[in-house]
Amino acid sequence: MIQKKIFIKNIQEKDNDIDKEKENKSLELVRAIEELEYIFFREKEGDLYKFLMTIIEKPIIESVLYKTEGNQLKAAKILGINRNTLHKKLIKLKISAKDFKTT
Repeated sequence: MIQKKIFIKNIQEKDNDIDKEKENKSLELVRAIEELEYIFFREKEGDLYKFLMTIIEKPIIESVLYKTEGNQLKAAKILGINRNTLHKKLIKLKISAKDFKTT
């Protein structure tokens, strides 16, 4: 019984550590975005969204395609976009879904 309590306590502590790590990563992302906003509001007002999309859109799509093994329909559902929209983005970003198929 004591070992079970210790085991549960260790799991809870690890969960807390993971939650703190996620929170720290979120704060880092927020700070980075705030810094980018400051730069763009001063120097390139109106280009922030476009700039951020060029940085994060391709890696996000590639990550989802990797997890879905190149299945565009599944990837589109995960991303919350239409499959045709995803297909257009793949062409625009020069991403081949075939590169993510494992067979």
